[in-house]
Amino acid sequence: MTPDVLIIGSGMGGATLAAALAPSGKRIVILERGERLEDCPEARDPAAIFGRGFFKPKETWRDVSGEVLNPGNYAFVGGNTKFYGAVLLRYRAEDFAPLRHLEGTTPGWPFPYAELERYYQAAEELYRVRGEVSGDPTEPAHSGPYPFPPIPDEPDIAALRRAFVAQGLHPSALPLGVDLDRWLARAPTTWDAFPDTTGAKSDAESCGLAEALKHPNVTLLTGARAVRLLAEGRRITGVEVERAGQRETLSAPVVCLCAGAILSAALLLASADEDHPTGLANGSDQVGRNFMNHNLTGMIACNPLRRNRSIYEKTIQVNDFYLTGGPNGEPLGNIQMLGRITGPILAGEAGLPLWLARHMADRSIHIMAMSEDLPDPDSRVFWRNGEVVLDWRRTNTRAHDLLVKKLGQAMRRAGWPIVLSRGFPKSKPSHQCGTARMGADPATSVVDAFGKAHDHDNLWILDASILPTSAAVNPSLTVAALALRAGERIREGWQ
Repeated sequence: MTPDVLIIGSGMGGATLAAALAPSGKRIVILERGERLEDCPEARDPAAIFGRGFFKPKETWRDVSGEVLNPGNYAFVGGNTKFYGAVLLRYRAEDFAPLRHLEGTTPGWPFPYAELERYYQAAEELYRVRGEVSGDPTEPAHSGPYPFPPIPDEPDIAALRRAFVAQGLHPSALPLGVDLDRWLARAPTTWDAFPDTTGAKSDAESCGLAEALKHPNVTLLTGARAVRLLAEGRRITGVEVERAGQRETLSAPVVCLCAGAILSAALLLASADEDHPTGLANGSDQVGRNFMNHNLTGMIACNPLRRNRSIYEKTIQVNDFYLTGGPNGEPLGNIQMLGRITGPILAGEAGLPLWLARHMADRSIHIMAMSEDLPDPDSRVFWRNGEVVLDWRRTNTRAHDLLVKKLGQAMRRAGWPIVLSRGFPKSKPSHQCGTARMGADPATSVVDAFGKAHDHDNLWILDASILPTSAAVNPSLTVAALALRAGERIREGWQ
């Protein structure tokens, strides 16, 4: 039976879109190249995860020089959300308008924050977000409260919060999608970068997909890798799928591409044909361009005379430098806690002897600086000789360096005098976005303001690839809100 909708990918975009469309009664098939992530002893073993790389993806791409790159993108039901830090932040209202940075001005969005607000609210309900609206001077307007109160600070993080307040900063609750009691019942670890095998995190599988699969008209096909889209004129006529060593072509009146910023762009480029020699949906030559990854630096702030007794740690953020802080008031970015780094994690990540790693981890606080990466048309994804090639050109690094400096100063004043920091490498999938940007002008964008491709009447793209800017907060909730908005639009077309 031919479905009414084919959704490629079960990550945040695909799963949320499926949840939005499921009540329509239309036949929906979700294609996921991975399988479900099963529980196992290694799921909460930091030495297995960070030392031995038990879950590390085997997939490799290349950078523009030809060197092999392991991108750290996961192929499981739920996508990268199975390992994410469960931070579900809204973009700030100012992020939707052009914003002047130290190294350029963002292009803005084709609509203001107010247009997306009710979908943010719905996404917070779907993903069971725990947070507090008050306390953050940059928090945009909410039409309602968070569904649940924030996850409580542990004593040592509460002390850090008080130390920040004493400096005149405004630490606030980090909006999180975690059932804390359920998470800790499995093992006393943080959730950041640990796999969710019990549904304790509000990931795409346990929330969006679970809601969609309550409906009998929704089918999930695992181990089903989309390798090519087929097109005739302005319509996508089929999706070539590889499953169990066999290839078949599936078709549907509506095709939704939700494979992630890099793989969605790569699939469009790999689908080039005689009528579309530069790839599908690429009349603007923007597919694969404007690739953005946040500028991220992890910081370990140590004090040999203090102990950090936290288990999970990741509960507060500081946005005092989000919209200002540069030499002339330019934005710098977001500060938020990392998940608790223990000895085995530090040993695996930094290559230290376990005894030294334990000593440092137990006497340190772990925090992160995140700055916006600006869109650059020459920062891009290619498809060459059957492989993904990534040419990521970082931007806005001066602002990020200033933010890292300010964070280091704040940590020293808070009583953690020895500050060690390291930027995230390319092997960390730090919020990839931008390769199929949305916009009103088909000459300069790939999809319209709802995510429908300008060049194809039945193709929708709904993942982080359509974000016109990266902002300086985690993108998951914004992707979910956009998917809910697009789902409403698609359903309106069926009425």
